[in-house]
Order: sequence, then C-alpha cells, then structure tokens
Amino acid sequence: MAKHDPQLSRLFHALADPTRRSILTRLAEGAARVTDLSEPTGLRLPTVMRHLAVLEEAGLIASSKDGRVRTCAIVPEALRPVRTWLDDQRALWDSRLDRLEAMAMKAMKEGPR
Repeated sequence: MAKHDPQLSRLFHALADPTRRSILTRLAEGAARVTDLSEPTGLRLPTVMRHLAVLEEAGLIASSKDGRVRTCAIVPEALRPVRTWLDDQRALWDSRLDRLEAMAMKAMKEGPR
C-alpha cells in the first residue's frame, strides 16, 4: 500500500465537494471577490467562507484582503500532486491490464484444456 500523504488527502477532500469544484472552475477564469463567488452557489456567505477555507488550506486558492474586500485566486500548481498520483495509478492499471490481456491471448492460443 502506498505511503499516506496528508497533503494529497487534503487535496482530494477539497476536490470532493461539488461547490468547491465549481468555485475552482470559476477561479480558473480569473481572480474573484468572495461575494462574487458566493452568488451563483445560493449559499449564505459564512458557508461559502468555510468552503473557501478548505480550498485555501489545501493550497488550491490564495486570498488577499483590500479593505473590506477579500479576493481569491486559484493556485494551479497546487494540483500537481493530484496529477502525479493519477498518472501513477494510470500506469499501474495500464500495466495490470496489459498483463491480463497477454494472459488471455495466451489462453486463447492454447485452447481449452
């Protein structure tokens, strides 16, 4: 079993929620004020702030405050560990499926026993 990576767990936890994914999708277009991020969700501001806190704790967004206005921006490079993990999983399963296919082809060539 792979070694437990707390950062990877935080990233997957943050990405697991559809509201947080929609916020990240919006931030991929550019930085936005918290109030602008909360409007399309239909959620109250404190709830959106909790979602933003999870995203920020995972390192997926960064926020800044100018007076009373808080602005958030996506940190795209924070997704690199997720991409690496998924690439490793794909390579592992591709290898397993290749071996399974080779076994099936060998069995087909040998015929029934």
